[in-house]
Amino acid sequence: MFFSVSSSYYQFLLSFGVLGGLSSSLLFTPSVSAIGHWFCRRGALATGVAFTAGSTGGIIFPLIVLHLTPKIGFPWAIRVIGFLTCGFCIASCFLLRTRLPLNKHAGASIDLVALKDAKYGMTTLAIFFIESAIFISSTYITSYAINVGIDPLHAYRLVAFINAASIPGRALPGYFADRYGRFNVMAATSSICSLFIFTVWLLCGNNEAAITAFAVLFGFWSGTAVGLAPVCIAQVCKIEDYGKRSGTAFAMSSFGALVGIPAAGAILNRPGTSFPGLISFVGSLYVAGSIAFLVVRGIGGGWGLRVIF
Repeated sequence: MFFSVSSSYYQFLLSFGVLGGLSSSLLFTPSVSAIGHWFCRRGALATGVAFTAGSTGGIIFPLIVLHLTPKIGFPWAIRVIGFLTCGFCIASCFLLRTRLPLNKHAGASIDLVALKDAKYGMTTLAIFFIESAIFISSTYITSYAINVGIDPLHAYRLVAFINAASIPGRALPGYFADRYGRFNVMAATSSICSLFIFTVWLLCGNNEAAITAFAVLFGFWSGTAVGLAPVCIAQVCKIEDYGKRSGTAFAMSSFGALVGIPAAGAILNRPGTSFPGLISFVGSLYVAGSIAFLVVRGIGGGWGLRVIF
């Protein structure tokens, strides 16, 4: 609501950037941890299904702003989103339940010492790389589309296409992850994302059909990282430490979005680089993330091709 009455840059920064980011993280981490309390054998599928709500919001909220702003103005369009969010938050307060008692010996909520554990530390690093790439792609794909001459109205819909494709992309891979290994699926889908970035987006994404196809393909395969990241963390820690470990991992990975988007902007503004350099940077982050997931798989389960981990 503060965002809807903001009129200066510092007000937008404080209301949406600081307060919005803080409140979102406070809602996100306990909700994810609660799912991990109830599901172990089918944890990947359950988490993926729950995370489809994020994609649904990613479709609805941009379209609300896009279509209601000309009719009722930007402030009231934001208030509509605020009222919807308030209703969802109230409902979630009644629906969320924990199964395990509080861990009285949990210690600090951010456990940096845990990063010394090779599997957990590399998992956190992998999530750092992948989430950085996801945020950069979603942030700059609209600007890229407009830059290559695509109709601005269609360009702004690309983020909605990414989120729409992400709905099955978050749910379906969870089923295969429970059967064939969470880290196996994460490494495979991250590699596929890097392949689409270096081929479809970098080489062919200068027309409306190609960039739309990329948005759908990328949305589906990148959704896996959002749905499976929490269960990958759960796999390399004790269940009683899951809340603390997931909070630490996502706190570390949030710096990826904080630093990655300005870094991508600096690459974009560098003379002689432009969007091909930015796209290559995103693809390189995905390659680094897939390698990190493979390293965790090797440490935890072995290096054989048939290892399920």
